[in-house]
Amino acid sequence: MALTPILPWRGWRHLPRDARDTLFLLGVIAWTVLPHAGHLPVWCALLTGMVLLWRTHLAFTNAPLPGRWLPIAVLAVAIVLTLVSFRTLLGKEPGVTLLVVLMALKTLELRARRDAFVVFFLGFFLVLTHFFYSQSIAVAAAMLGSVWGLLTALVLAHMPVGQPSLRQAGGLALRTAALGAPIMVLLFVMFPRIGPLWGVPQDGLASTGLSNSLSFGSVAELAVDDRIAMRIRFLDAPPPAESMYFRGPVLTRFDGNEWTPITTDFPLPMARDTLEVRGRAVRYEVTVEPLRLPVLAMLEATPQLPPVEGLWTRRRDDMTWATIRPVRERLRFTATAHTGYRLAAEELASSVRAESLRLPADVAPRTRAWARALGERVGGNNPAALATAVMNHIRTAGYTYTLAPGAYGETDRRAAFDEFWLDRREGFCEHFAATFVLIFRELGIPARIVTGFQGTDTALVDGYHVVRQSQAHAWAEYWQEGRGWVRADPTAAVAPERIFNSRNLRPAPGLLNNALDTMSPRFVTQLRALWETLDNRWNQWVLNYSRGQQFDLLSQLGFESPSWQDLAKLLVLTLATLALLGAAWAWWNRQRQDPWQRQAAALARQLAKLGLDAPRHAPPRQLAAAVHDRFGTPGAPLAALLLVLERERYGRGARPRPSAAWFADVRTETRRLRSAARTLAAETR
Repeated sequence: MALTPILPWRGWRHLPRDARDTLFLLGVIAWTVLPHAGHLPVWCALLTGMVLLWRTHLAFTNAPLPGRWLPIAVLAVAIVLTLVSFRTLLGKEPGVTLLVVLMALKTLELRARRDAFVVFFLGFFLVLTHFFYSQSIAVAAAMLGSVWGLLTALVLAHMPVGQPSLRQAGGLALRTAALGAPIMVLLFVMFPRIGPLWGVPQDGLASTGLSNSLSFGSVAELAVDDRIAMRIRFLDAPPPAESMYFRGPVLTRFDGNEWTPITTDFPLPMARDTLEVRGRAVRYEVTVEPLRLPVLAMLEATPQLPPVEGLWTRRRDDMTWATIRPVRERLRFTATAHTGYRLAAEELASSVRAESLRLPADVAPRTRAWARALGERVGGNNPAALATAVMNHIRTAGYTYTLAPGAYGETDRRAAFDEFWLDRREGFCEHFAATFVLIFRELGIPARIVTGFQGTDTALVDGYHVVRQSQAHAWAEYWQEGRGWVRADPTAAVAPERIFNSRNLRPAPGLLNNALDTMSPRFVTQLRALWETLDNRWNQWVLNYSRGQQFDLLSQLGFESPSWQDLAKLLVLTLATLALLGAAWAWWNRQRQDPWQRQAAALARQLAKLGLDAPRHAPPRQLAAAVHDRFGTPGAPLAALLLVLERERYGRGARPRPSAAWFADVRTETRRLRSAARTLAAETR
C-alpha cells in the first residue's frame, strides 16, 4: 500500500484545519508532559515521544489512524512495564506513568469530538500531577501555559464550522480564563484552608545539607547545595551571627562508623524541665522548606513552640524539636528563642550517659592515645580546660577547613580518625566535631554531636534572613557536672570566619561562573536575590496562605473575633451575590446570539422585502442563485455580495463576525432592487 505523501509545508495558515488543530493539540500535550520527563521511567518517556511523533506524522500525511487493537496492545505492554518498574499499579509514580501513556495513546483515537474532549480533560488532570513534585513559580507558570493551550484546543473543538484562527481561539480562551480568574482568586482567599495535599522527599547525595546520620570520613568532597532550607524574619533585634545555631538532630549513638540519634520513635515522652532559658528573648517567624527529616531545626534555645498546622511536634530532652513524621511540606510559624540557656544541671540519665560514652574498642587507637596524653597534662576531670586545650591544638597544629579533604579510612575504617587528626589534618565540620567527641569520650566525659544550621546569609532577601543547605553544620556538646550540656564548636577554632561572619567555603567556580564574575562580580548574586525574593513572595502569599491570614483578612473587614463560622457566612454571601449578578447578566443578555446568526436574520429580513424566502438553513450560494433567478442582471451585484458572504463565513481565514461595510452594501443593493422593481411595475401598468 502506497504511503500518503507528506503535505508540502507552505506555512501554518495553509494547513488543513484538522491537521493544524491536531498539531497544536500535540504540541500542548508535549509541553505538558515534558516537565515529567525526569520523574518517568526511561521506557515511558521514549514510548510517549514515539507515539506523539507518529501522531504528528499521521497529521502531516493525512493518513488514517491505526485500529483500536494497536493502542490496546501498547497499553497492555505499558501496564506490564509499570508493574516491572514499580512492583505495583497503585501510588503516585505508577499513576502518573500510566496517565502519561494513556494521554499519548488517546491521541491515536481522535476520530470524533468526544475523543478530543477525553484528551482535553486528561490533559487538565495531568497538569495537576506536576504539583506532586514541585509547587515552584516556574512549574506554575509552565502549567498556566498548558491550561491556556488546552482551553484553546477546547474552544476550537466548539467551533466546528469555518476556519477560525489559532489567534482567535487563543484570545477567546484567554478572555474566558480572565473572566473566571476573579472567582478563582476569591475562592482561594476565602475557602477554608487545609493542610498541603502533597510533598514528596527526594533523596540527596553527598552534598551540604541536614541529615539524620553522619559517617565519619566516608565523603571525600562536599558539593555545595545552595537551596534554601529556612527563611527567618526576626520580629525583634536579631542575635549576632555567632549565636545563630539552629538545632537539628542530636547524634549520640556511635557504632564505629556511623553516628545516629538514640531514638526517633514516636510517641516520645514529654521533655523534662531540663531547659533553663536566660538572656534576651528573640521572637522570630520561620518558614521551613521540606527538610525530609522528622525534626524542626529551631534557633537555640526555643523552649516552647506554638501548634504547627498539620504537624504534631514535641521537644525532647536533648532540646530537639521532633515531629511525628518527616517534614515534607513547607511550614510557617512563629516562635521565641533566648540568647542564653542551660541544658540539664541535674544528674545525667544512666542510659544517655552510657550512649554518650560508648566507643568501639578498635576505633582510632592513635587518636585515643593522644587524648589520654592530653588528659594527663590538663587533667581529665576538668571538661572546660580540656575543651580549651583541644581548641588551642586545632588553632596551632596546622589544621585546614576544606570541603574536599579526600576520603579517610579507605584501607582501614578503624584508622579514619587517626588519618584526619594526626596525619593529613584536613576536613570540614563533621571531622572536627566527631573527633572532639571521640577525645572526650576516651577521657570518660559524656559527649555527643549536634547537627543543624549555623548562621544565615549576610544580605537580607525581601526582609528575611536566608538559611541555606550549605549552612548545615555539626558541632559538639560535652557534659559538665553541675552545669549540664555545654556547646563546643571546633570549627570556630579552625575557621572563625565561618561562625562569626557566616562566611561559608565555596567550591572552585566553573567556566560559566568565572565568565559571569569577570563581567559583573555581583551579577549572579543580584540575580539570585531577585529570584529568591519572587520565590519568597510566592511561598508566603500563595503556597503558605493559611487560615491565620484568612482570619487577619476578616479582622480587617470588621469582624471582631473571626471564626470558621464567620468565614463560611462571608463565603456563602459572596457566592450568592456573584450568582445573582450572573443571573442578572444572563437575563440582560438573553437575546445574545452568534453574530453570524444575527446577520442571517437581518439578511432574511432584507431579502423578504424583495419577496424572496431566505430560510435560516439556506447557504449564501443558494440565496445568490435565487436573487439571480428573480432579478437577472440587475441582481448581479447583490448575488456577488452573497458569494462574498460565503467566502468570509466558510472559507479560509473566516471572519469572527460580519463586516459592517458589507452589510451596508447589502442594504444599498436591496433598496436599489426594490426601487427598480417599483419602477418596472409602474411602467407595466
